[in-house]
Amino acid sequence: MEAGMSMSERSDGRESVAAEVISLEKDATETAGSKTADPGPGGVSRSAGLEKPDSVDLGESPGPSPGLLRSEAVDLFRRRDLTPLAAEARRIATREFGDDVYLRGLIEYTNFCAVDCLYCGIRRSNSHPRRYRLSSEEILAAVKEGYGRGLRTFVLQGGEDRWFTTDRLARICEDIKEVTGGEAALTLSCGIRPAADYRLLKAAGADRYLMRFETSDPDLHRHLRGGVELKHRLDALENLLSAGFQVGSGFMVGLPGENDDTVIRNVELCAEMGVDMAGVGPFIPHHQTPLADSLQQPLELALYATALVRIFCPETHIPATTAAGSLEKDGRERMIACGANVLMPNLTPVTYKKDYLLYPGKICLDESGLQCVGCLSMRVLTVDRQISFDRADGRVGGPAA
Repeated sequence: MEAGMSMSERSDGRESVAAEVISLEKDATETAGSKTADPGPGGVSRSAGLEKPDSVDLGESPGPSPGLLRSEAVDLFRRRDLTPLAAEARRIATREFGDDVYLRGLIEYTNFCAVDCLYCGIRRSNSHPRRYRLSSEEILAAVKEGYGRGLRTFVLQGGEDRWFTTDRLARICEDIKEVTGGEAALTLSCGIRPAADYRLLKAAGADRYLMRFETSDPDLHRHLRGGVELKHRLDALENLLSAGFQVGSGFMVGLPGENDDTVIRNVELCAEMGVDMAGVGPFIPHHQTPLADSLQQPLELALYATALVRIFCPETHIPATTAAGSLEKDGRERMIACGANVLMPNLTPVTYKKDYLLYPGKICLDESGLQCVGCLSMRVLTVDRQISFDRADGRVGGPAA
């Protein structure tokens, strides 16, 4: 099922992508009003004491498109030449998905978290947030509302909250499948669990699972995630694939301690894992975390990374993240112009939205999920795209549900 205006129904007077909305030639150092770092070599902030990842050797392997070799795309990134990189990424996205941008209804079901990641606003040690857990009834009500509006994919995202045992989550999965008549795809994003738990959740009806690795640098990962090893995270992703999930992952850009090689390796890792969804989020320092004084990198870094992911992973779904729209007003549209093809309207009840702040300045906290759908439907028109309500199963790794 698809919704939105056809190409012929759109206004001939809408702003063109290149001229008005995307501003692809905008220099990465020109982010008006932002607390932008004085970037080191490569244009990415660094911190002392953290080693770079292993050197990346791309060779001359051709990318999936005849337009650019992967090495050529990487060279454009290193030279900060976004215009041809974004044009290639957008061409591939159009080839694979047409003009469609798929909607996935997001429900942030808990902000309790047992983990203490240095960058996260709902980290265990942060005593400021008002902690909450949605009841099963509240979760189902949000799903019903979104389903009635036409959404056919729902994402349950939360902190690593062990109050939501695997059995409890499995019952919620079964209930969601029942109220949607089995037509809706269900994605979970609730962190690392034992492999047997993943199999149970898959059997209960969950179709997909999101777990970003955040950085491919083992030392940086260990530092940011309170000693948790990157291998532990990657092993969990392998367990999800083995359980039959369509798997989503991804990373942040602009983290203190990363460099260009880190970003390139992040992109390569997404391609190597064969993920069905790869998210790129700009790091936004949260004032209630140990990284509060980190310098904000410009959105352009996330745009480069998004375009690279599209070129390296042509069939992978890529969300235009809310963090991008929080960093710059047209951030999500600019990510779509660089190859993204998914948006996630937030169906979390409004009374809880302000308490799920992974980063400051999050947008749309006072809007209902249905208002978000209406707004996004109009926004994508500015980049010559249309909203689709199709469940849009993955085509890369896990089996289609």
